[in-house]
Amino acid sequence: MYLRACFIMASALMLLAGCGAKEASYALQDVKGTDISHAKAFEAGDSGRRLALNDHNGRPVTLESFRGKLVVLFFGYTHCPDVCPTTLSDMSKAMKLLGPEKAAKVQVLFVSVDPQRDTPEILKAYVPYFDPGFLGLYGSPDQVARVAREFNVVYRKQMEAGAIDYLVDHSAGSYVIDALGKLRLYLPYAMPPEDIAHDLNAVLESS
Repeated sequence: MYLRACFIMASALMLLAGCGAKEASYALQDVKGTDISHAKAFEAGDSGRRLALNDHNGRPVTLESFRGKLVVLFFGYTHCPDVCPTTLSDMSKAMKLLGPEKAAKVQVLFVSVDPQRDTPEILKAYVPYFDPGFLGLYGSPDQVARVAREFNVVYRKQMEAGAIDYLVDHSAGSYVIDALGKLRLYLPYAMPPEDIAHDLNAVLESS
């Protein structure tokens, strides 16, 4: 599972490569993640990313629902044995490192790529376990597929030999979207919480 996730993450990073010239107003200095403000893979523009799903409380949401906050977006599933709990745990540690004032300006969103099993009730029990402010998002298979395409995320079911249930291979990094709804950073899987907090602070300071 871990090796497949790393392969998918590497493929996603290849898609993000080839950035155009940086505009001074969006240039980020000394960040640990990848600045994707002008990545060619996303040249369709920020207006093409709606993130139209439901949160784990049953409320319909879009990216516009979180305008004014920095959004950290991660795609995963609750049955994930390693990548997802590790990422959510690291994000929780990063929130604590930011401190309560800055953490209040950040919204972490966990998009389920397993609509068959991840019901609102399961997401509501799972996601806030890592931080009460984190939100799980869900939708129909078609809705999830559409949102995944908006962010160049890939995922697929994988049945291990002899297993009684399936796993889901999925892109393992996280996206950072600023308070104006502009895509800014890609944070790779297993990035230390200290580096996550550093980069989130850089985006907060630049917004």
